[in-house]
Amino acid sequence: MRIAIAGIATESCSFSPLPTQLADFRLTRAGDPQFADLYPFLPKFPHVEFLGTVTAKAMPGGPVEACAYEVLKREILNRLARLRPLDGLYLDMHGAMSVSGMDDAEGDFYSAIRAALGPDCLLSASYDLHGNASERAMAALDIITGYRTAPHIDVIQTRERAVRLLLRCLREGIRPQKAFVKIPVGLPGEKTSTEWEPGRGIYRAIEIEIDGERVMDASIQVGYVWADEPRMTACAITLGKDIAAISAAARRLAQRYWDHRADFRFGVEALSVDDCIQRAMQETVQPVLISDSGDNPTAGGVGDATYFLQRALLLQPPDLVYASIPDPEAVERCLLAGLGANVELEIGGKLDRRHAAPLPVRGRVLFIKADDNNPQVVLKVNGIRIILTARRTAFHHRRQFLDLNIRPEAHRIIAVKVGYLVPELKAMARGSYLALSPGTVNQDITALPFKRITRPCYPFDPDVEWTPQVQLF
Repeated sequence: MRIAIAGIATESCSFSPLPTQLADFRLTRAGDPQFADLYPFLPKFPHVEFLGTVTAKAMPGGPVEACAYEVLKREILNRLARLRPLDGLYLDMHGAMSVSGMDDAEGDFYSAIRAALGPDCLLSASYDLHGNASERAMAALDIITGYRTAPHIDVIQTRERAVRLLLRCLREGIRPQKAFVKIPVGLPGEKTSTEWEPGRGIYRAIEIEIDGERVMDASIQVGYVWADEPRMTACAITLGKDIAAISAAARRLAQRYWDHRADFRFGVEALSVDDCIQRAMQETVQPVLISDSGDNPTAGGVGDATYFLQRALLLQPPDLVYASIPDPEAVERCLLAGLGANVELEIGGKLDRRHAAPLPVRGRVLFIKADDNNPQVVLKVNGIRIILTARRTAFHHRRQFLDLNIRPEAHRIIAVKVGYLVPELKAMARGSYLALSPGTVNQDITALPFKRITRPCYPFDPDVEWTPQVQLF
């Protein structure tokens, strides 16, 4: 069998003023060293010829520029055309990409691929559970499966499941039936993690619905709430050989999610920025981690909002590490000044002026990490170590701190621009809080200027009534 691999994956915040450009995408092609890291399971299928085209991935941000999307789509379509005939195509996606001037970018992408490859080639896609599925996507795809964990620890397993389902359908000569139930609920990922209830129980119930034949697979999409598009919604998806079975399974999964809509909570105490810092200062354990959630770049936040730092400088915690502020100009000035130099800077507030202004600081250059791609600096301002980066950077790993001569266990408070704590951060933390900070991915979603989502939708319409309606594809 000849199976191609392609994908365009990112998460687009409608409220971000920072467009996602072509240069923001990391492109992987067959033969690139990263290809084996993305798909380490391919050697399990020695009798299948896997043909890489382009897999494009970008850190979450604002809507993708239309010209960037067209360049990526055109290259993938051209490469697919040269590979024909194909038995199948695996699409490594996210599912919450927005393109400027377009609704349902994934639906447009799949439709173009279907037109190029014809009706006989099977299309299988893997999704982040924060992807926003649509009827157009359901109609174009033959197989769709999503992550079952948040934080996402089953990324590789989900990719492999999408490929296994594709290969099985090709071997057995079947095209699975698909059931789709839109659930009128939009909630942030920080409340819908699968590490605590009700998310944990809801996602464990997925496996119960799968018998491998009548119901071959099932997914629940939480969706991506900061996308002001009509398709922003949770949903249940099932696929298999028996229409009645997949319809009943999708209906049960959707109803269970709906029944628990008001039960979703933050996994840790969620407080104002001031309260988080003050509570952390009173803790007797260290490190205490605080999530600067409103400006989380891995949820689409711009990343250079300074509100948290402003409050921290006023409250003067004796020992706080802040990760991070992207500011290439400030980094360059620190590099020119040199290690140990005292500098006066205005940091942050340059990418997102709607939620922040540049923050004047005076500090000492404590550490420099030379890196041609993303130089980083640790600037000490009173008791606060501020990590400055040339590029938007997510700090999810202990090694990132160690590379900056910061041993997390040696510090009382570490503030990171994240939502829920990803596994390595959670393992580091001896205490944790979620700061309800302002920003483009503000947790107070009902206060954001949504204009185009499908209404009614919970919690925007708290009294909405609903019964599951199954759509078959």
